[in-house]
Amino acid sequence: MRFLILILFVFLGRNVFSQDTNVILEDGNPLQIHLQKKSDNIVLDGILNEDTWLKAEKNSQFSQYFPTDSIPAIGDTEIYMSYDESHFYIAAKCYSTGNNFRIESLKRDFSFARNDNINFIFDTYNDNTNAYQFSINAIGVQKEGLISSGGKSSDALDNSWDNKWAGNAKMYDDYWICELAIPFSTIRYKEGTTKWRFNSYRNDAQTNETSCFINIPRENNLMNLNYMADIVWDKPLADPGKNLSFIPYMIAGGLRDFEDVDETGYKSEFNIGGDVKIGLSSSLNLDLTVNPDFSQVEIDQQVTNLDRFEISLPEKRQFFLENADLFSEFGNGNARPFFSRRIGISIDTLTENNIQNTIYGGARLSGKLNKNLRIGMLTMQTAAQQSNDFPSFNYTVLAAEQKVFDRSNIGFIFISKQAFDTKGFSGSVDNYDRVAGLEYRLHSKDNFWTGKASYMKAFTPNDKEMKYNLAGEIEYNRRRYRLELATTTVGDGFDAEVGFVPRRDYFLVSPEIDIRFFPKTDKIAQMTFKSDARLIYKLGKDDNPIIQDFGHEETRLEFGWEIAFQNNHKLELGYESEDYTLLRDFDPTRIQEDNIFFSAGTQQYNSLVSLSYDSDVRKTFSYSLEPSIGKFYGGDRRGVIGGLTYRYQPYGSLSLEFNYTHLDVGGNFKKADLWLVGPRVDFTFSKKLFWTTYVQYNNRLDNLNVNSRLQWRFAPVSDFFIVYTDNYLTEHLSNFSSRNRALLAKITFWLNK
Repeated sequence: MRFLILILFVFLGRNVFSQDTNVILEDGNPLQIHLQKKSDNIVLDGILNEDTWLKAEKNSQFSQYFPTDSIPAIGDTEIYMSYDESHFYIAAKCYSTGNNFRIESLKRDFSFARNDNINFIFDTYNDNTNAYQFSINAIGVQKEGLISSGGKSSDALDNSWDNKWAGNAKMYDDYWICELAIPFSTIRYKEGTTKWRFNSYRNDAQTNETSCFINIPRENNLMNLNYMADIVWDKPLADPGKNLSFIPYMIAGGLRDFEDVDETGYKSEFNIGGDVKIGLSSSLNLDLTVNPDFSQVEIDQQVTNLDRFEISLPEKRQFFLENADLFSEFGNGNARPFFSRRIGISIDTLTENNIQNTIYGGARLSGKLNKNLRIGMLTMQTAAQQSNDFPSFNYTVLAAEQKVFDRSNIGFIFISKQAFDTKGFSGSVDNYDRVAGLEYRLHSKDNFWTGKASYMKAFTPNDKEMKYNLAGEIEYNRRRYRLELATTTVGDGFDAEVGFVPRRDYFLVSPEIDIRFFPKTDKIAQMTFKSDARLIYKLGKDDNPIIQDFGHEETRLEFGWEIAFQNNHKLELGYESEDYTLLRDFDPTRIQEDNIFFSAGTQQYNSLVSLSYDSDVRKTFSYSLEPSIGKFYGGDRRGVIGGLTYRYQPYGSLSLEFNYTHLDVGGNFKKADLWLVGPRVDFTFSKKLFWTTYVQYNNRLDNLNVNSRLQWRFAPVSDFFIVYTDNYLTEHLSNFSSRNRALLAKITFWLNK
C-alpha cells in the first residue's frame, strides 16, 4: 500500500500524459534561433553598432501575457545572440511608448514588477526542469536566479544565487537597449551539446504590459519551462576549460552582550575563511567551504505566529543555494526531510532572531552526470554549542534525480546527522538521526498534469512506531480552473531532525479548487475563486490519550475571491475557519502567566474574514492594506496588516511594514495587542554602493532590532560590508536598554584561475 501512489503515478506518466507539448511551433518543430560567432569586439554600452549585432539573426514578435494573453505585445522586443570561445552574448532592444522608464533603485536583485526589465531563461540541459535566468533593467542593474521544478510557480525561482557575468543598458526616447556577456564558466551544460532551450519575458511599466517571446497562457507561470524555443549552435559546445575560483573572506569588529553581567566591555572579533569552487567538468561542480561566515546575510523578517506549530523561513546563505532544489524539494510544505536552515543556525531565545552556530567547514558536489541524471552530495561539520547543549554534529546529504519520460523524474535522498565528542553534554539529543526516501515527480508533456508521490523512512535510536512519511499530490491545471488533491501521512516516529516537520502522528487530505474568470472589460484582467479544505486525522501512535485510533483532529477551510485589475491593483476577500482539538496545553497569545492556558482536550473554533487591497507598485507611492476580524479561542480577534512604500527613482525607497493583532479570548486571559512594525530604508549611491537599514519592533518580545548594512561591490561578486546590529529591551518604551550590539566589517574576493 505504501507504494500504491508511486505505482499509480508511474503508470499515468507512461500511458496517459503523452500528448504533444503546447508551445508555438514552426513547421512542426520548436521555433529555432541560430547563432553566429562574433566577428568583432563587443562593448557593453547599450549601443548595437558592432558588426556582430548588425549581422546577427533578429528574433522579435513578443506576445502579451498581461493584461491579456491573446494579442501581440504593444511594445515589441528584438533579441540578438552571439558567442565566442569564452562567453555567450545576448542583446535586446525593448520598445515602449515613451521615455518614462521605471527604475526602482540601482541595487542588484531588483523587483520584476517595480522596474522596466527583461529576463532571459536558458535551459542548458534541455531537461524542461532546471534553468538559469539572467535579468537586467533599463538602467543596467543586474539580477540572476536559478529555476527549478519546471518553473511551475514563482517559488521555483531562487534569486539568491550570485555569480559572475556582465551587462549594461541605455535608455532612448521610446526604447531601451541592453547587452549581456555571460561566461560559459558561470553556467553548467553538457560538453558537446548542440542545443539550449530559451525563452524571455519582459515588464514594460509604461504600457502596463508583461510580454514573452514564446507565448505562455496566463494560467501558467512566466517561467514555465514547457514554453521555450531552441537555441541551435553551429557546432558542438566545447568544455569551457578548468574553472577554479577562490572566494576568501576576512571579518573584523566588536560585539557585546549587555545581558551577560560578566561581560563588562566589547569583545573584538576577527575571523578568516572562504570558499573554493572547482569545475570538475562543464556540468559538475565541487564547492568547498572553510569556516564560513554569513554575517552579511540579510536578517529575517519577523512574523506574528498565532499557530500552534513552527513556521518555515527561507534560506538566504549563498553556500546552500546552488542546486538547492536537488536537496530541498523532497516532500511538501507539511513535511520536508531536509531543511538547510537546521545547519549552523540557532535561535536567540530572547529576541527570536537567528544566530550563527559555527560551521567548521563543508563540501558540496552537485551537477549532471549525463543528460538525465543529476546528483548532489553535501556534508557540513558544526561546532559544539554549550548554551543549547549541542555537541558537534556532522550533517551529510546525498541526493540523485533521474529524468524519466518527457519531464518527470525519480529522486532519491539520504540524510544523516551524527554527533561527535558527546562528553560533557547531557544527552538531550540523539547521537544520530537518519532519513532515506524515494520520490516520483510528475510533469506531463502537455503541461496540464503535475504532482508527486514520496516515501521517506527515518532511522533513529528510539523505539517509536511509524517512522515514515508518505505524501502524494496531483494537480490538473487548465485555463479556467485548477484542481488539486494532496495527502500527507507523518508517523509519530518520523523524527527528521534535519528536516522541517512541524507536527507528527497525523494523516492529512486536502482538496483544492481554483476557478478563473476573464471578464470582457477594460477594468478587470482576471477574477479567481479559490477554495482549500484540509482534513486532519490523528494516527494515535504517540501515546496521547486525547485522540486515538485514527480519530478526527482538525478541519480547516479557506475560501477566497481575488480580482486582478488591469491597472495592476488587486483586491481579495478571504474567509478561513478551523475546528480542532488541542492535544496539549496552549497559550495562543504567548503573553500569559505560566498557569493560564487552554487545556489539552478542549475543542476550539477559530474563524477569520479578511479584505486585502494592493495598489500599483509601479507608482512612486504604493501601499497594501489587509484588515481582518474573526473569532479566536472563544473570544474575538481583529487586526490589520499593511505596508507603505515611497520610491525615489532611481536611488532607493522608504518603506514601512506593520502588523497589528488584537486578541481578547476572555476569562483570566489578558488582552493582547501584538505589534510588529518594520521601517526600512534602501538607498543606492551607485550600481556598486548600497545602504540598507531595517528596524523591527516586536512588542510581544519587548524587543527592538536594528540592522544596518553598507555594501560596496568593488569587483564582480567581490564585496566590502559594514554591518551594524543592535537589540534593545523595550518593556518600557520610555526606558530602552541594550541587549546586545555588534559592529562588523567583512571583505570577500572572487578570484578566478
